[in-house]
Amino acid sequence: MWEFWRRHKRKVYVTFGVLGSGYLLYKLYEGHKRRLSDLERELADERRNEELIRSQIKEHFGKIQTIADSTTLPHVMRHLSSRIEGDLDLTHLMERLMKGKDEPNSLTAAEKLELWDRLKILNFTRIVLSLWATTMVSLYIRVQVNILGRHLYIDTARGLGSSIQLDEADLIDRDDEQQFLASADYLTNVGLPALISCFETATSEVLKGKQLKDFFNTTVLHDTILQILATFLSMGSPHHWMGFLMPEPSKLYNSAATSSSDSTEPSPASKFEQLMLEAQAVLSSSEFENILDMSLKTAVDVMMEDIKVLCGETNLKLGIPLAKLLPRLAHMSHILLEEPNRDREKGREPFSPRKGSEKPSSAPASLEQEHVQDVIHLL
Repeated sequence: MWEFWRRHKRKVYVTFGVLGSGYLLYKLYEGHKRRLSDLERELADERRNEELIRSQIKEHFGKIQTIADSTTLPHVMRHLSSRIEGDLDLTHLMERLMKGKDEPNSLTAAEKLELWDRLKILNFTRIVLSLWATTMVSLYIRVQVNILGRHLYIDTARGLGSSIQLDEADLIDRDDEQQFLASADYLTNVGLPALISCFETATSEVLKGKQLKDFFNTTVLHDTILQILATFLSMGSPHHWMGFLMPEPSKLYNSAATSSSDSTEPSPASKFEQLMLEAQAVLSSSEFENILDMSLKTAVDVMMEDIKVLCGETNLKLGIPLAKLLPRLAHMSHILLEEPNRDREKGREPFSPRKGSEKPSSAPASLEQEHVQDVIHLL
């Protein structure tokens, strides 16, 4: 036995060394494989969570679009419609012209010409302003509600442990939510008078030299409306129209600075101010500029199809004297300011006049508290 051990101990040591090394390598491989399996399982769980979050985000923002269409937009548009019809009321001009027709001596030829020219300017101003305001408010509310919806959704996404990068995850105060939603009325409450003045200037420049006896066909009317829009958008700085739609960012910063006069350090912007600045950044982006341009052109094309129905496609194709076209444009501006959810897809005939001659009921000075609470609850 001793002789056997002496002769084969080297082989025994080698054998045990090989077996031990093999066992160690096996254990290392098994541990590595187990770690890889755990890592793959964690990655699979994370992918499922992210897919779930993306699916929920898509569904969530779909609901937000529904909220914007069915709740926020109609409310703001009722208020805006009332203000535009009041500030650009053509009734007094029409009454004076009718009186001049019934009583020829009540107006001189110069006064009649001046009234007709004023009626021409205000008619085009109202229809183009209504087109721009309807399009812009619709886009702005979608930007606004989607921004708010994104911030309100972040907490849910974080609760699922997503690896998706989600910044500015602080919860929004209820007062900030209400302020942000209520700012949709800024155009109606603050910016509308200056907006009307700018559109009047643009309209006067485009219509300069056009007479009431001039014939307007489809092409001329289409080009005239686009020229008024282009002239308005080219006035001032590239994004000057934002001053009509929302407060200037400098005013938001000033309000934040003055709110903490006792502090030696500048006050950080409130969540409301951050939301407004985020909306301002979206509206001033090149992507939004392209969307606005396409939306306005599409709105003009759709409106022209409706005007063809109102005037008679053959008549408008051949041309209508401007004096006869103005009453139809006045009616068209009423249609543009109707609630956006009353569209043709729901069976509304184009240009069905409102029952009776009543004016739309006056809207409140701002978004009502109950309406804002309803939107926040739906979000």
